[in-house]
Amino acid sequence: MSIYVVGSVAYDRLMTFSGAFEEHLLPDRLHILNVCFLIDRVDLKRGGTAGNIAYSLALLGEKPRILGAAGKDFALYEAALKKLQLPRDGIRIVKDEFTAAAFIITDQRNNQITAFSPSAMRFPCEYAFPGLDPANDIALIGPGNLEDMVRLPAFFRKHGIRYIFDPGQQIPALSGAELTDALTGAFVCITNDYELELILKRTGLTHKALCGRVQWLITTLGGKGSRVYGERQSDIEIAKARRVVDPTGAGDAYRAGLIKGLVAGLAVPEAAALGASCASFCVEHSGTQEHSFTKRSFLSRHQKAFGRLNREIF
Repeated sequence: MSIYVVGSVAYDRLMTFSGAFEEHLLPDRLHILNVCFLIDRVDLKRGGTAGNIAYSLALLGEKPRILGAAGKDFALYEAALKKLQLPRDGIRIVKDEFTAAAFIITDQRNNQITAFSPSAMRFPCEYAFPGLDPANDIALIGPGNLEDMVRLPAFFRKHGIRYIFDPGQQIPALSGAELTDALTGAFVCITNDYELELILKRTGLTHKALCGRVQWLITTLGGKGSRVYGERQSDIEIAKARRVVDPTGAGDAYRAGLIKGLVAGLAVPEAAALGASCASFCVEHSGTQEHSFTKRSFLSRHQKAFGRLNREIF
């Protein structure tokens, strides 16, 4: 059984500014904007949708294969993946590029300015997929290289591999026809509520028509939980975190828990509940790969929120 996670691998450079952005902006001079913010600190974190999902899956006892591209500065990230005993053969190294990077400045009022450099992410993964197993393999296609996002849904359909389509931040970069083709036949299409509206607008599909093209549709709703559409509609509550430090990365952790539940043989709504439990650990930390848990602590929190599982998952 193989888990393929297609998407971005990136470094996040998180910067804090002790002032407020608005104090440095003159409303009547925005057409000649030229500002400089003195940064208090810079934290370098591992990120990217595929990397984040793979990290949480590793905590859940799985060994997913990341399919993406990284650059000449990948050594630090690769060392972390090696420590987690995750395969690295699905990551294409582009020696003349840097790994994709996000530069995020947050002011004292939690306003953010972000710049993103795709760099190596502009290159498709080119993984050969030896030994596909339609009966057991599962894939998630997340936001990353556009060629991979367009090509791989058809590839997985052709080979009978269940796949989760999760276009995320790349929705505006995909045409309506590309989105429609990619999600048609998906085992699960997952988005947040804002992204769902973008998909409907871009494809011209109604909510009902979209549900007719996928087996399951999952819409995450932030602090209000998530909603699963399929054989029946299920509303999934959140699992209570000890504290909420930063919600960034919670969606990726949710997807990891969802995949864990699916490979364990749970029905989609029950797997989505695992996703909610996994996300609750992520929000307790700043950074998308800083959380951790034991089997015992994970199952204890999940049971408090959703009751005892009807089968072993670890």
